[in-house]
Amino acid sequence: MLYELRTYTAIPGRLPDLLNRFQTITLGIWQRHGIRQVGFWTVQIGDSNQHLFYMLQWDSLAERERIWNGFMRDPEWLSRRAETEKNGPLVASVVNAILEPTAFSALQ
Repeated sequence: MLYELRTYTAIPGRLPDLLNRFQTITLGIWQRHGIRQVGFWTVQIGDSNQHLFYMLQWDSLAERERIWNGFMRDPEWLSRRAETEKNGPLVASVVNAILEPTAFSALQ
């Protein structure tokens, strides 16, 4: 099992719009594509309250490539994302890492 940790830095003032997009649009499209989320987090105490962290679960890198690429080309996703950005982008930057659990990790 592999996990993908993604960190989004929202454009200042746009984090509520980004959260709304995930909740009302993205998660439904992910479900259709078989993308499995582990969880989502925002920063209560830390260096920036404009970050959104989330983690996805994958069986393999091949599965991730196939499913993620399908999602990124999905016509509904492209259309709905464009609608949410009609007043400008929501995200300033995205950083992701593919993580492999250690033998002693509680999350395998």
